[in-house]
Amino acid sequence: MTKLSRVAVTIIVVAHLIVNLLHGQAHTALAVGLTSWQQFYVIAVILLAPLIALLLSWTRHARAGLWLLLVSMLGSLVFGACYHYIIVSNDHVAHLPPGDARGLFRATALLLLITEGVGVVLAAIAVRTRIY
Repeated sequence: MTKLSRVAVTIIVVAHLIVNLLHGQAHTALAVGLTSWQQFYVIAVILLAPLIALLLSWTRHARAGLWLLLVSMLGSLVFGACYHYIIVSNDHVAHLPPGDARGLFRATALLLLITEGVGVVLAAIAVRTRIY
């Protein structure tokens, strides 16, 4: 994997993590809870898997890291799109409970889609062109 590719992966994973932390704050402020399985999914797939992928991308296991990044970002993208924009619940951007964090929730939901989409494209290009 080229140094430029590693830097790009680092930037997108760190950006994704920052947006996730802010989105979590909005969830807490609005008391928008998650079910047990959703909490597990968020921790395992959305938070930890991209970080593990990042670590792997800086080792001789960069190929596995790119595949993990692709799968985790795609899983994150589908999860976020469904729960923030398709399934009607208090986790949907148009059906949030009242509170000052509604703007933060909406902005970070959109930024999550963007960072996850960029992560999917970046990882897919790297895997397809064998930049590892």
